[in-house]
Amino acid sequence: MKLFIDSADIEEIKQAVDSGVVDGVTTNPSLLAKTSVGGQSKSDVHDYYEQICRIVDGDVSAEVIATDYEAMVEEGKELANISPHIVVKVPMTAAGVKAITTLKAADIRTNCTLIFSVSQALLAAKAGAFYISPFIGRLDDSGQIDSGMQLVERICNVIGYYGFATEVLAASIRSLQHVEQCAEVGADVATCPYRVFELMFKHPLTDAGLEKFLRDYETAKA
Repeated sequence: MKLFIDSADIEEIKQAVDSGVVDGVTTNPSLLAKTSVGGQSKSDVHDYYEQICRIVDGDVSAEVIATDYEAMVEEGKELANISPHIVVKVPMTAAGVKAITTLKAADIRTNCTLIFSVSQALLAAKAGAFYISPFIGRLDDSGQIDSGMQLVERICNVIGYYGFATEVLAASIRSLQHVEQCAEVGADVATCPYRVFELMFKHPLTDAGLEKFLRDYETAKA
C-alpha cells in the first residue's frame, strides 16, 4: 500500500518525505487555506504547488475550485501544466465525472474526491479516474449504516472484480487504526495527516524495549 501525506504544510511535507517512506501528497482548498497562500492569487497557489512537487518524488493531488464542467476542465489543464507530478483532484458530481472523462482523453490524471458510495466509485472508475477517494472519517461522522472502512473494502472488491484501471485512495483518515485497516482491506493508497503518520512509528512496547536494551548495555559496560 502506498502512503501519502494529507497536508499543504511545506515543513510537514518535508519531514514526512525525509523519512523515505512517503509516496505522495494530497491537498485540498481547506488545507491550503491554513497556509501562507490562503486567499492569495492563482499564480501564488500554483507556485506553492510547484514547491510541493519539488519536494515529493511522487503524485501530488491538487484540487480544482471550479464546479461547472468547462471551468473544471480549464482549471484542470492549468494545474496539470504545473508539474508531471500533479494529479488533478475533481469532485464527485455529474459535471466532475464529465470533466474526468475529458481530462482522461487529454492524458491528464485525475483523483475523484468526496466519494461516499460504491455507485459513485463505479462512475468515477468508468470515467477513467486515476484515483478514487472514499472518505472514511466523514462517512463515520454521518452515522450511515456502513462505516467508512466498510465502504473502502466494498469499493476495493468492486474495482478488483471488474479490473478497472484505477486506484483506491482512502482519505479522511482520522486514526492509526484507519491506516492499518486500509492495508488489511486492500486499499492501494492511504493518505493521512502528519499527526497520524507520526503515530505509525510508535508503540509503547517498542519504547520500553529500547529503554531496556540501552539500560542493559550500560550495566554491561560498568
